[in-house]
Amino acid sequence: MNPYHQLVADYARLLKEGRSFPLGTFPPAARPSIPANPPTALFFAPHPDDECIVGAINFRLMRQARMKIVNVAITLGRIPARKAERLRELQNACNYVGFELVPTGPEGFDRITAASREQEPKHWAECVTIIRKIIEERRPKVVICPHERDWNSTHIGTHYLVLDALKQMPASFECYLIETEFWGAMDDPNLLLEVSPEDLGDMMTATSFHVGEVKRNPYHLLLPAWMMDNVRRGSELVGGQGGAAAQFTFAAAYRLRKWTKGQARRFFEGGKMIAADQDLGELLK
Repeated sequence: MNPYHQLVADYARLLKEGRSFPLGTFPPAARPSIPANPPTALFFAPHPDDECIVGAINFRLMRQARMKIVNVAITLGRIPARKAERLRELQNACNYVGFELVPTGPEGFDRITAASREQEPKHWAECVTIIRKIIEERRPKVVICPHERDWNSTHIGTHYLVLDALKQMPASFECYLIETEFWGAMDDPNLLLEVSPEDLGDMMTATSFHVGEVKRNPYHLLLPAWMMDNVRRGSELVGGQGGAAAQFTFAAAYRLRKWTKGQARRFFEGGKMIAADQDLGELLK
């Protein structure tokens, strides 16, 4: 038998088996020992489930750098009748992985798009003020949000919302800025982060707590395939065109810069590929 045919058949079989797995019924994942008054990473999630789907960086920061991960829920989706349920699902997902949850309001924000930024200045300014206050209160060491071309209108809107809030911070405020990708791939990521099987399994499990969404579309089962393709693509974009491929099975790509003096600046040349057994915290000292 052609071994490639068997490999593809095994992939298809595993995906089919995964469709029968339970959703959101798991005890909390193992918690790392977090010190008192740890540094904080604020993850600004456009939608409930983004904290899991693109959150490999969250797991590494929490489990290696011993940071507190605070998930700021920008919206609770676009369907009013589902918002309360999505908030409960989000809380359950955060409880599973050990993230703190900060909603932006009982029903989250609405109309967080680049169009609203231009056409509804009062609404936009009110939302920016709330985000700025969260940043002021938490004084994060790391801020995480989507990049500016992440295709989905709310992802793009969240990018500009967070950067507009950062621009209102005092010039002395500094943090690391990490931008994520999901719907639209970045042209210039500079960080390829290996994702361990344990972390990826927890990401899939956490995503399963978003029961209503994954019943509609079981995208949590496709995370391994996406993470494998990230190795192919990220090895070239981060490591250099024609360079040696990273010896990772799963990975996620990010853009890492430092927010300083009111703007995002690169603080290293080229790209970095960080293996699962390397301490990501060493890069963020």
